[in-house]
Amino acid sequence: MHFLSDALENYIKDHSENEPKLLRELTRETHLKVIQPRMITGHFQGRVLSMLSKLIHPTNILEIGTYTGYSAICLAEGLGNDGQLHTIDVNEELTELQRKYFDKSGHGNQIIQHTGDAVNIIPQLDIVFDLVFIDAEKKSYDAYFEAAIQKTKSGSIILSDNVLWSGKVVEPLDPKDKATKVLLDFNKKLKKDKRVETVLLPIRDGLTLCRVL
Repeated sequence: MHFLSDALENYIKDHSENEPKLLRELTRETHLKVIQPRMITGHFQGRVLSMLSKLIHPTNILEIGTYTGYSAICLAEGLGNDGQLHTIDVNEELTELQRKYFDKSGHGNQIIQHTGDAVNIIPQLDIVFDLVFIDAEKKSYDAYFEAAIQKTKSGSIILSDNVLWSGKVVEPLDPKDKATKVLLDFNKKLKKDKRVETVLLPIRDGLTLCRVL
């Protein structure tokens, strides 16, 4: 579902920061070589992630769901020289493609890749994260959030992607649609959760911003 017309989406992109050449190359290679290329973050949301990271200026970033590495590169743009980004994905087949573009980005030595289930990996990281980006298996969003918030501090930011789920969150629920049900419950939880303050932004497919209290 497109929430805005193509004309408005193009206007927004045209009046936002330009997409870096490297990320245009990554988008092209993703569409040529990888299944479900629509999962890539894309120009506008990528610039939003970059801007948020630059405003927060995090020392440590946690990303849950790497895919081909587009969002990780955007988030890494806000890191200080001594900062690190830890990114986790279950698909080891994409590791080499990710690394190629991480190294080209100039942030390669700051981006640490992990392969496996984030719920198992996150507790092993002895790190406090200033910024977290959740964009992986929707049915595990609550588990990801709970694992991640244990590794944050007051003032940390947790971003959750795809929370509008192509508009399905406001349509009659198909009992067989487990992913939509999980996101409906997740969105309700974040609104009520006293550990965070939350705003849901209508950016692309929905981006929730939580600040840890």
